[in-house]
Amino acid sequence: MAGFRRKRDDQYPQGGYPYQPGQGPQPGPYPGNSPYPQGGYPHDDYADGALPGGGHGNDPYGGGGYPGDGYGDGPGDGYAPPQGAPQPPAGPPPDPLPWRQLLTGIIFRPSQTFWTMRDYQMWWPALIVSFLYGLVAVFGLDDSRETILDTTVSSLIPYLLFTGVAMVLGALVLSTVTHHLARQFGGNGLWAPTAGLGMLIMTLTDVPRLALALFLGGGDPIVQVLGWATWLYAGLLFTMMVSRSHEIPWPRALAASAIQLLGVLMLIKLGTL
Repeated sequence: MAGFRRKRDDQYPQGGYPYQPGQGPQPGPYPGNSPYPQGGYPHDDYADGALPGGGHGNDPYGGGGYPGDGYGDGPGDGYAPPQGAPQPPAGPPPDPLPWRQLLTGIIFRPSQTFWTMRDYQMWWPALIVSFLYGLVAVFGLDDSRETILDTTVSSLIPYLLFTGVAMVLGALVLSTVTHHLARQFGGNGLWAPTAGLGMLIMTLTDVPRLALALFLGGGDPIVQVLGWATWLYAGLLFTMMVSRSHEIPWPRALAASAIQLLGVLMLIKLGTL
């Protein structure tokens, strides 16, 4: 499979699986006991690896296979990425990014970041960023901010903790839905990387709107315009991330991200747009 889970290919050396215990290559006939002359059967059409129909190859289970046999990596083999799917970069899998490069890369270098992190977990950055966002997000809503400012500190702390945990759970559920939809549409990505990246996209893209809403209020026209712009950018990042993590064309990736994108609109921006 093109570029997918290259680490799985290292489980076995090239040339096939190792022999099982008690098994091994079968010894050939002893010299002088063969009823046929050396070199195979008389007029053997399959000698020297010849295949019917003009093909050639010594190992019927080798890497070449038959054209369109369903076991190779070429078009029509069943395991190649769908037509229109993005192709991963050539070379060995890159190392995971540190958390600072991960957070900035999602916003400023999304394509390279998604290719790099599509096989790695990132639970700690995703959980911490989502929780911190949930703590601050309530201050971006005008009604909630006035209510919070009128409450005591003893009542405020449990409320903020609740909103932080609720944001983490909501982002995790929506990202999991996106992953399962991508698998239904022919994707081959892993759950943990898709969920972690989805949670980070969901929260990081709304930081500019939230920062202005803290000072100008959620109903300010500038905040509303910025909210729509960041929502559209989140849709672009969701589509790009799913397309690269699952190796599916962008229309399928957009469809898989649609529920999470609507969830972002209702949970995060509904009170301000």
